[in-house]
Amino acid sequence: MAHRKKLVIKLTAGADAPERCSQAFTVASVAAASGVEVSLWLTGESAWFALPGRAAAFELPHSAPLPDLVAAVQATGTLTLCTQCAARRDITEEDVIEGVRIAGAQVFVSEIMPEGVQALVY
Repeated sequence: MAHRKKLVIKLTAGADAPERCSQAFTVASVAAASGVEVSLWLTGESAWFALPGRAAAFELPHSAPLPDLVAAVQATGTLTLCTQCAARRDITEEDVIEGVRIAGAQVFVSEIMPEGVQALVY
């Protein structure tokens, strides 16, 4: 049986670096649409995109709308908010959009270590 490839993306930028942010969401959504198992981690300033309405407020010319990209990732993949990043911003599990999990470095490491996993950091 063929092993399904997995892509783990850690996004460290938010609206403070819009092109880097958009690239991570775009690559994640294209991979998900291609049948790749995707896990997208929101860290640093991207943590805010775990909150309702924040993706809709993000605008970057010539890029797909962020809510569409978030939905594409969530349709088949996992969207995770970094535990420490959430705590530093007073974001709790009650605050985040449906389907976002909050997890820490131990879970991230367990996702990136298996054979056949590609990890990218934006």
